[in-house]
Amino acid sequence: MRIISGKYKSRRIQIPANLQARPTTDFAREGLFNVLHNRVDWEETEALDLFSGTGSIALELVSRGCPRVVSVEMNNLHWRFICKSKEILGAEELIPLKADVFKFLSSCNQQFDLIFADPPYDMAGIDTIPGLIFEKKLLKPGGIFLLEHSKKHDFASFPFFKEERKYGNVHFSFFEE
Repeated sequence: MRIISGKYKSRRIQIPANLQARPTTDFAREGLFNVLHNRVDWEETEALDLFSGTGSIALELVSRGCPRVVSVEMNNLHWRFICKSKEILGAEELIPLKADVFKFLSSCNQQFDLIFADPPYDMAGIDTIPGLIFEKKLLKPGGIFLLEHSKKHDFASFPFFKEERKYGNVHFSFFEE
């Protein structure tokens, strides 16, 4: 896993073979962050990374200057890998939480400038995630919610949907209030 830009630019962290995550590809991450670069003031952005997997998005956010990034991952091996990556980099801004995303969302009472969710593409209930984010008012005014998904999902008719970006087989739906 390679960090694309920021203070940890070009740092590589070896992902153990026993992790079952599907990390966002470098190509898709680079495309996404190029789009976000013109929309986000990184130093002022508190972020939430749901279904964090390897933590590649959370680490990229920290590397670009986000002062606080909460990373939620349920799988113990993945969570430990994120914690180890945090330690290796000295990324104090990263807050890894070992939790079920849906339970976390139901009890979360803080707001974020940027929320990123990368659930398993075949997960039941993927289409409920945007509604949960907006019902709980987890996004600050002017914030951005990003949902990574496969081409078989279409969120264009959902409330607060703004646009979809495609990078190979990776699709990002952007939502804004």
